[in-house]
Amino acid sequence: MADYPSMEGVGMGRPNDFEAFWMPFTANRAYKGSPRLLARAEGMFYYTPEGREVLDGTAGLWCVNAGHGRREVREAIVRQAGLLDFAPTFQLGHPVVFEAASRLAEFTPPGLDRIFFTNSGSEAADTALKIALAYHRARGEAGRVRLIGRERAYHGVSFGGMSVGGIGNNRKQFTAGLLPFTDHLPHTHAPEHNAFSRGQPEWGAHLADALDSLVALHGAETIAAVIVEPMAGSTGVLIPPKGYLERLRALCDKYGILLIFDEVITGFGRLGAPFAADRFGITPDILTMAKGLTNAAVPMGAVAVKREIYETVLAAAPPGTIELFHGYTYSGHPLAAAAAIAAIGIHQRERLAERARALEAYFEEAVHSLKGLPNVIDIRNLGLVAGIELAPRPGRPTERAVRVFHRCFDAGLLIRTTGDIIALSPPLIVERAHIDRMIEILSAAIRAEAD
Repeated sequence: MADYPSMEGVGMGRPNDFEAFWMPFTANRAYKGSPRLLARAEGMFYYTPEGREVLDGTAGLWCVNAGHGRREVREAIVRQAGLLDFAPTFQLGHPVVFEAASRLAEFTPPGLDRIFFTNSGSEAADTALKIALAYHRARGEAGRVRLIGRERAYHGVSFGGMSVGGIGNNRKQFTAGLLPFTDHLPHTHAPEHNAFSRGQPEWGAHLADALDSLVALHGAETIAAVIVEPMAGSTGVLIPPKGYLERLRALCDKYGILLIFDEVITGFGRLGAPFAADRFGITPDILTMAKGLTNAAVPMGAVAVKREIYETVLAAAPPGTIELFHGYTYSGHPLAAAAAIAAIGIHQRERLAERARALEAYFEEAVHSLKGLPNVIDIRNLGLVAGIELAPRPGRPTERAVRVFHRCFDAGLLIRTTGDIIALSPPLIVERAHIDRMIEILSAAIRAEAD
């Protein structure tokens, strides 16, 4: 058995052999042979059970945008737990969920002011797809059943999100359960044209025109919605080319297709604006979010929709009847709603999105300083996000990036890897000195894996 780190003072102190927990998106056998643990967090840092400091270069998992251990969020959760630990939102309500929806509707892009709460980004994606189908049915176009995603897209792990998603490894074990009536646009990653781009690449707006081909193939009257991440994160930081999202919006309008932005990663200041929709000046019909919504203190997701969609679905149902047969036990959970209100307040008071925008140029220069290091074949960035792509080892894809991840962690930095791509997405409270430290550690780790 491996020599596991001490867990004294963590949880209830129960002896731990690490076997009971089937870990998500993890090489369980490898991890449990050499576990790496995080025991507490504060500000920009995690701390291991032994007390070693680890700089958070990924905002946890793209989600702790306001930094760790925020007192306002913690106190809101504790206060709410003492008042109301749980209340159903099926045919009932509680004050804090209505306040959370109103506060969120003020924070989302103009016009997206009707809010459906979920528990995660995966649930938000599936909810958005179902709302799109319900909307077209309510307006008398029940034949619009086709859902269009994009290659290399990530929309969570529920069957709806996987079906419109485009990451092969996420789909192939579950092919038999994927939804029918789905198709995919091409992805926008084109290093042969856009390698080492700073911000939005110049080449690739025309890739949105593939929607014309899908319409010609299937018929516009069969297509309900197109769902895209404005910036694709989990697949390796794919930045939208200039003009691409504008073109996609225009095509959806042309064919009466709803446009859904999956902003689970890009929401809450990540790109230097409250949402990517604000950054790019493009308003979708439906917008999904999670992660930063509660600063990750309590699981929560949400879907914001245009008022017209909400009112159309409601008007199609007889008075006094349920209009949308969908929801979750924990939709609008009191503790999550309280955390969301507190987190939104932090974003507004501290102007975190503007802070991120002000640091963007410094962050860009820092990450692009890695150009020329061994095996670095591309760097791309937008807002406080960067992707550093490494050449894979022949016959051993992902190994190089995983070893860089381990080296960084052992040196005091948390990064994220997907395939052979390293992602950086620090909390928005990051300082220049933190960015310098990230690049210093990451540079040394990349050099160490030069063979």
